[in-house]
Amino acid sequence: MGRAAIAIHGGAGAIARSALSAEQEQRYLRALSEIVASGQRILAAGGSALDAVTEAVRLLEECPLFNAGKGSVFTHQGTHELDACIMDGRTQDAGAVAGVAHIRNPILAARAVLEHSPHVLLCGSGAEQFAQEQGLAPVAADFFSTDERWQQLERARASQQTLLDHDGAAQESAPLDADRKLGTVGAVACDSAGNLAAATSTGGMTNKQVGRIGDSPLPGAGCFSNRRVAVSCTGTGEIFIRTLAAGDVAALMEYGGLSLQQACERVIFDKIPTLGGSGGLIAVDAEGNIALPFNTEGMYRGYGYADQGPVVAIYRQA
Repeated sequence: MGRAAIAIHGGAGAIARSALSAEQEQRYLRALSEIVASGQRILAAGGSALDAVTEAVRLLEECPLFNAGKGSVFTHQGTHELDACIMDGRTQDAGAVAGVAHIRNPILAARAVLEHSPHVLLCGSGAEQFAQEQGLAPVAADFFSTDERWQQLERARASQQTLLDHDGAAQESAPLDADRKLGTVGAVACDSAGNLAAATSTGGMTNKQVGRIGDSPLPGAGCFSNRRVAVSCTGTGEIFIRTLAAGDVAALMEYGGLSLQQACERVIFDKIPTLGGSGGLIAVDAEGNIALPFNTEGMYRGYGYADQGPVVAIYRQA
């Protein structure tokens, strides 16, 4: 029987304090706190970990501050391609969608794949058709567009860069290491029965090649959950794919006997940097222990237990 808990993230990277005004910082912290609280309410009412992470990520997709759903970044061609994955740790069932452009909440489509499809991952038009068959109304492609994201694309095109998450926006404010601000949102939870779940969603990379798929929709790479641990990653997607980062946390715990914190730190501080990657992850185990390691300047993050208020942060703790 675990202690009911939820953790969320909204991306990691070179989030310098100088890059955000006090007002902007408070907007992020309020959003994170409200979304953690929503997950807490589900868990406190006896809801499942799967329901808690679904709702938390849906809310992150609805918030244009983050690179998922509304406010997703643009491809080089000026389009949107969104990815999402969800995993039920109790059964290890998974559902995912990739490269979708007309699904308002990709995490709801991923949940529908988990519950109503014999497949794990659907992409493109096939995923969109399936979502409509499951009752998810389509949206126009420009639903996800914001002026801020378009400006990021123009700056990336001008510099011939492919930027991760909020990089383009950060460059205007001259933050530390502006090319290393990494996208994706995610949630992990442990419910009162000790069941675990993980969910991850992203708009991808600014100025990315059309058709590029990162780690977020891939079980074992950017998202993973079993009976022991739930993990959601954010970072250099190609490196998280090559290291099977989320699944590696579970393997280190199961086969290596490492604690949750030890396993997460091994992946984030040892394995990912070895291949030139950066980022972070959030994880929870079946006892309700939480880990939120990152090897960047900051990570938008928050967590909470059913019996206490949300704890949210952006920067490294002093």
